[in-house]
Amino acid sequence: MTGEEYKAILTIAIGNEAESYEFYKGVSEKVVDDYIKKMFSEFAADELEHRKLLEGFLARDSKDMHFDESVDYKVSETVDKPSLSLDMKPAEALAMAMKNEEDAMHMYAAFATASSDQSQKKMFHDLSVMEQGHKTRLEKFYVNVAFPEVW
Repeated sequence: MTGEEYKAILTIAIGNEAESYEFYKGVSEKVVDDYIKKMFSEFAADELEHRKLLEGFLARDSKDMHFDESVDYKVSETVDKPSLSLDMKPAEALAMAMKNEEDAMHMYAAFATASSDQSQKKMFHDLSVMEQGHKTRLEKFYVNVAFPEVW
């Protein structure tokens, strides 16, 4: 992977994180349920931090990152991605968020596989693991909201 390709990929990833931030922030401002509001507000803050982290990589080329791998429940793989709407129900907003995190996880994993540079490979792997952690958190919330009968 050339330096220009690396920077182009980071630029795309930064755009994705900015889009996720806007989505999570927008949901947190629209919902009335305090629990959902807090959760999406936290996700917005996470995405803002991811964007800053990626912008730092773009400016400096590399930096060590360490993330714990989380269990992948694969709930999002069983859910269709809903269309964005101002009338989304909480379960639909969670499903969309889950699918966005799943897409990001797969994108970074593919970048890791395609990279021939070990430090870039590690960075993309770590980003994939980080997105998997978000997906796992969302899956836990989704199951509780979409399937309240499991309580």
